[in-house]
Amino acid sequence: MAMTAPPVAKARPLTSAPGNSQRPRPRGFTLLEVMVVLAIMAIAAAAVSLAVRDPAAAQLEREAARLAALLEGARAESRSLGVPVRFVLGGEPGQDSHFRFVGLPPDASGPQRWLDTEVQARVLGAPALLLGPEPLIGPQRIELQLQGRSLVLATDGLTPFTPQDAEAAK
Repeated sequence: MAMTAPPVAKARPLTSAPGNSQRPRPRGFTLLEVMVVLAIMAIAAAAVSLAVRDPAAAQLEREAARLAALLEGARAESRSLGVPVRFVLGGEPGQDSHFRFVGLPPDASGPQRWLDTEVQARVLGAPALLLGPEPLIGPQRIELQLQGRSLVLATDGLTPFTPQDAEAAK
């Protein structure tokens, strides 16, 4: 009897059908996926850091903008009435956080205190600011401080009072 060889299995070509892969599937993330996630996280962190402001700096900027508007209003009132007007720090005795406009009529004097009672101010180079009645008042500066932050309002005598960084103004 002749022996016949057992039938040999023919090799099948690999196809891309699901479950046909003979290689193990890689686990983890690709470098591109990791970089995309890091970029998204960096953009989110930047947006949060820009959205969160220092409350003391924001309050100091509000005080400076308000004071600049008050000073410019007093300058205009001084010119229109033809009377000298001075901005003096400190109101009545015991009111160190107050200020007043000397020379304006009582009905036109406006606010006389800071929005935040912790604001400290000092006129630089003079006891008070002279606001008129002349159109040119000379260069003047006032420094506002709140919780270690400083801001200077300054004018060259012709332009309005504008906020400046305290370090840049020195």
